[in-house]
Amino acid sequence: MGSFSASTTTDFGELEQHRAELTAYCYRMLGSPFEAEDAVQDTLVRAWKSLDRFEERSALRTWLYRIATNVCLDILKSSQRRARPVDLGPAQEPIEENLHTQPEAYWLEPIPDPAETAVEHDTIRLAFVAALQHLPPKQRAVLILAEVLRWQATEIAELLDTSVASVNSALQRARATLSSANLQQVDTAEVDRGLLERYVKAFEAYDIKALTDLIREDAIQSMPPFDMWLEGRDDIFAWWYGPGIACKGSRVIPVRNANGAPAFGQYKIDPNGGYAPWALQVLEIKEGKIAELTFFLSTERLFPLWGLPMHLDA
Repeated sequence: MGSFSASTTTDFGELEQHRAELTAYCYRMLGSPFEAEDAVQDTLVRAWKSLDRFEERSALRTWLYRIATNVCLDILKSSQRRARPVDLGPAQEPIEENLHTQPEAYWLEPIPDPAETAVEHDTIRLAFVAALQHLPPKQRAVLILAEVLRWQATEIAELLDTSVASVNSALQRARATLSSANLQQVDTAEVDRGLLERYVKAFEAYDIKALTDLIREDAIQSMPPFDMWLEGRDDIFAWWYGPGIACKGSRVIPVRNANGAPAFGQYKIDPNGGYAPWALQVLEIKEGKIAELTFFLSTERLFPLWGLPMHLDA
């Protein structure tokens, strides 16, 4: 990106062009698409108001990332770490007594894949973004800038107003923390559409034989904002055919990927007619089978991000 002069900019569009990549960056920093959107909006407004102080020797993109990083660091000073249920403790029995909620702000939230840009699926995956939340904020920024965006240490040092040695030290510590997270390897290439179609058909039919063929024996399931998570296909099915039996007869609608993984809007039968929203399902695939199912139950917040209606007719 070449240098940029305030005198050549006459509208907000010059800044707006960077919204998508800044949103992905802020999402990795903050773990929430809503906080990321607010951070990017704040970034662009601050940049617009400060154009007269912009130094032409710096690239516009670098300058925007500097502002965005500072905005995120300010947010992280007063917010708690976002997590997934699997981060909080061992798997539990598939019984209703184990359902406990945590404050909504505590949970990592999914984000739709940007339609207009290619996504490196392994760097936006729920597990990867959750692992990032374990890093101190500045280490988090260093790792994202270096490992995801491929910035040089000198560029990161300039952005963070620190030394190259400090950047390299932070990067080394961040890598060590992430390596200890033992992130599960999943399929990051384009998922077999036939597998997803079979899953939709099997889930809507509640066909246990077909679902057994599609879901790995060691699969896991979670349902934020509940902190209970299940490990193993048998426990997952025990839940589906036990406390979760109300999901039988659901409609499942494929939508744009979430965090580089297949996503679906799930609607349960509404006693008053039609179907009511229940969950945004996000699936992780490993070796051609479903390895993880996350049912995000905050449909009022999440469904609008995927353009899903809040009710389906029968």
